[in-house]
Amino acid sequence: MTEALLIPCPHCHSLNRLPAARLDEAPRCGRCKSPVLPGSPFAVDAAGFAAQLRGDLPLLLDVWADWCGPCKAFAPVFEQAARELSGRVRLAKLDSEAEPQLAGQLGIRSIPSLILFRDGREVARQSGALPLPQLLAWLRQQGV
Repeated sequence: MTEALLIPCPHCHSLNRLPAARLDEAPRCGRCKSPVLPGSPFAVDAAGFAAQLRGDLPLLLDVWADWCGPCKAFAPVFEQAARELSGRVRLAKLDSEAEPQLAGQLGIRSIPSLILFRDGREVARQSGALPLPQLLAWLRQQGV
């Protein structure tokens, strides 16, 4: 029997039970039919953040702002990491300008900031933009 994972939909936030062995088959949400693992970072807001912490796959959150040069430079790296890590970790982006209260609750002092969540809890944090090899190495150190 294949292990099943609970993964929240990045669009409607409903939990989906998916066989671990089939995560690379582009699973769709049972409720809204959107891709559960889109292969690119998805946006989170205060309303959906708690829902995205649920589930069995870790969540890597990039806290950014549109006016931030390093954030803009890091965006393609984060996009590439999402493609490479699909099925192992979900990558999401939080606009700190659009969601200042949530950014404050998360204790964001500088951007870009990366926060890794596992089982609904923060397990690691990294401030500043990273090149892809360093980002992947940092995630490996965290067990991703």
